[in-house]
Amino acid sequence: MFEPKSCTYTYLLGDRESREAILIDPVLETATRDAKLVKELGLRLLYAVNTHCHADHITGSGLLRSLLPGCQSVISRLSGAQADLHLEDGQSIHFGRFALETRASPGHTPGCVTFVLNDHSMAFTGDALLIRGCGRTDFQQGCARTLYRSVHEKIFTLPGDCLIYPAHDYHGLTVSTVEEEKTLNPRLTLSCEEFIKVMDNLNLPKPQQIDVAVPANMRCGVQTPPS
Repeated sequence: MFEPKSCTYTYLLGDRESREAILIDPVLETATRDAKLVKELGLRLLYAVNTHCHADHITGSGLLRSLLPGCQSVISRLSGAQADLHLEDGQSIHFGRFALETRASPGHTPGCVTFVLNDHSMAFTGDALLIRGCGRTDFQQGCARTLYRSVHEKIFTLPGDCLIYPAHDYHGLTVSTVEEEKTLNPRLTLSCEEFIKVMDNLNLPKPQQIDVAVPANMRCGVQTPPS
């Protein structure tokens, strides 16, 4: 699912037999839409999961806890943000017959993680790896060298046909593969030193919502539905 203001993708994964589900990177403005879809599909949302503490939107995980009782908010412990469940590197969260493995992939932020489906057919990379790009490293304690190492060691070691689902895309693309990004990503096919030089000279504007989004996301977003 897509949120146009921040160009964020939210992913709903469900097990057909148990009806258990997980939502990855929900956005506050579209949390009601997401909750409606969960109900329409007859699913039971166990977790609203964030790949990191976002700077460009407020997470919908806090609101979803209210809209869908029983849902828990989830984020990496290293994010420093509040949540019902804090994940460590290597820890898995289960829904029905499936599980998502947590792979620490810091660099964009210290608390970034990539979620890998247990059969290694899909990876939800957050902002660490985008389609033909990657997250910026010039704020929120970002580090280009760390990001380069994370992608090459934690994501590019997955099977080549593993599908890559990023947290954002600004060009209308929806999915890539590990092999595509290993071969065609213009930044991450560079040497580490060349990558650092590129990232240090992007000169990007500050995200429009950062001053509101980061403090709110440290508190797991909005906790109760607006009246």
